Amino acid sequence: MWRREAGTVVRRAVALPEQAVGPSAIVAGFRIPSVPTEWAPHSHPSHELVWVRGGTLTSRVADRVFTVSEGHGLWMPAGVVHGGRVTAGAEFHDAFFAPDRTSFAFASGEPTAIAMTPLLESLLTHLSRTDLDAAARARAESVVFDVLQPSERQFALPLPSDVRIDAIVEALLADPADSRSLEEWARWLGISDRTITRAFRHATGLSFAQWRQMLRVHRALTLLSEGFDVTTVSETLGYAQPSTFITAFRRVMGTTPGAFFDAA
Repeated sequence: MWRREAGTVVRRAVALPEQAVGPSAIVAGFRIPSVPTEWAPHSHPSHELVWVRGGTLTSRVADRVFTVSEGHGLWMPAGVVHGGRVTAGAEFHDAFFAPDRTSFAFASGEPTAIAMTPLLESLLTHLSRTDLDAAARARAESVVFDVLQPSERQFALPLPSDVRIDAIVEALLADPADSRSLEEWARWLGISDRTITRAFRHATGLSFAQWRQMLRVHRALTLLSEGFDVTTVSETLGYAQPSTFITAFRRVMGTTPGAFFDAA
């Protein structure tokens, strides 16, 4: 994914709470990593819902990167291999759902961005308590099943898997501000710019310029959630003017950076 920040702690997997194997359909909890934290690729026997407050969660699943900021979560079906990272100081929340007691249209198959409404967050926070009796827990779980819905925006960046352009993808993931033109990339790789264009379109459904713009907006979500202002983010990502960055952000996300985070 993105270049690893200095001081990042790499962990093997998110540990399931002990009660995840008990009678509850949903087991929730949270922690606040004091440093940037990354989890190596892993999977769980339970479905997992993760979300953050005061930061950003980024997860790589096969050929996609999901960037999930405050107000949204990521549903990870049981058995799906994924890695991830969370920014330092963010409240990292997770909830595990027993597959045999979970029935959603999206409960199996593909990772899905989830709308973390105040009601849903309150219910899952309530379920993180250890003093709930069985009846109270069952009532709260039933409401969770009623209100948990996919987000209107899925925040998925497709990653090409094509040896002809892998070097471009890795270079831009490491430095989204790299502003080399299509022709410059072609000269660097010793192939035609038409080949690069066709490869990106075939692998992602996007042109090279569209894909790079989407990648920059994904990175911007993390930087903005860490408190950087629009001017700093636009400079960091290689935009000549903040207005150009705002236009690109609106093109990808459907709204301005300020409106997006105000709605979270």
